[in-house]
Order: sequence, then C-alpha cells, then structure tokens
Amino acid sequence: MNRRRMVYLGIAAALVVAAYFGWRLTARSSYESAAYTVLESEGPFQTREYPDLMLATTGTPAGSQAEDGGFMRLFRYIDGANQDAEKIAMTTPVFMEPAADDAPGQMGFVLPKQVSEQRIPAPSGKGVQIERRPGGRFAVVRFAGRMKTDSAAKAEEDLRAWMAQKGLVGSGAAERAGYDPPWTPGPLRRNEVLIRLQ
Repeated sequence: MNRRRMVYLGIAAALVVAAYFGWRLTARSSYESAAYTVLESEGPFQTREYPDLMLATTGTPAGSQAEDGGFMRLFRYIDGANQDAEKIAMTTPVFMEPAADDAPGQMGFVLPKQVSEQRIPAPSGKGVQIERRPGGRFAVVRFAGRMKTDSAAKAEEDLRAWMAQKGLVGSGAAERAGYDPPWTPGPLRRNEVLIRLQ
C-alpha cells in the first residue's frame, strides 16, 4: 500500500511539473513584448513612453469582441498567409481599439522588432493591413481577469480619474491591450487600458 501510494504521488508530482513547464512555455513570458519606458508608477497606474511600433491590423465591427474572426485573420498572417509565406513569431500585447459610433474597431498584433527593422512581408489575405503605431506618452492601468466590456470600462473610468488627479490630459479614445493566451486563468491574466497623452 505504501509503495502504491508513493508511485501515485510520483506520477502526480511529474504531471504537476510537466503542466507547470508546459504553461511557462506558452505563457506571456515566452513571447517578445513591445518595448516601453516607465516614466511614473503608482499602484496599477503608470505613465509610459512607447517607441513607434509596427502592427498587423484588422478591423472589428462594433460589439464583435473579434467573434467575426479578426484574431484568426491576424493569426493566419503571422502563420504564413503573407507574400513571403514567412512564419512570424507571436508577440504581446494584442492591441484593441473598440468600435465607436463614427469609427470601426481595430485589433493589432505587434510585429517582432527584428521583422520591423528588416522587411515586413505584405499580407496575402483580405482584411489585414500593416500600420505604424506612432510612439508617445501614454497613461496606463493594469487589471486582471477576462477582458470584458464592463471590466475594461471600469478600468478606463479608474484611469481617467487618476489622470485627472495627476493633471494629465488624454488625446483620443482609449485602447486595450491583452497579454495572455486564451487558456490563462482569469486571476493570472494581464490586461491594460491605455490613453495617449497630449
């Protein structure tokens, strides 16, 4: 009985170790992330300086949350649906601009630094464009959980209140950024709302 218990415990320990390392290999820490410099940090709030970034983008209609296939359009591009049939590494974050009354939404994958500095392959599929995201200063708030409309709206409200307290003036609509694969548990997820500063 003792020996059987030891075997079960050994198997369980091996499974836990395998699951941990499997998760680490697919977690956000294994991806290149867009560079930025933190200018000020206070709890979940920061001001950051971003350089120009190159993004593969696609439009997302109002309320779609990318159910229209926006994520998969971008994933197909980095998986080889481009003029060079080149596989491009996934990066973080995925930037999302919600649709407004007068403008469609947009989702964007940050292209790796090496690809951006060399030659960016043109998309071969419909609905994907290559765009430059101008750098600048941003106010940012980080929050956990799933990126839902209500949680993102609450994070934006908190961020705008913090900006007002600091005397920071925003320019344009807020954007969202998600850093984790879909299978990451909610409490471990990293989400952000960003507002460009004047």
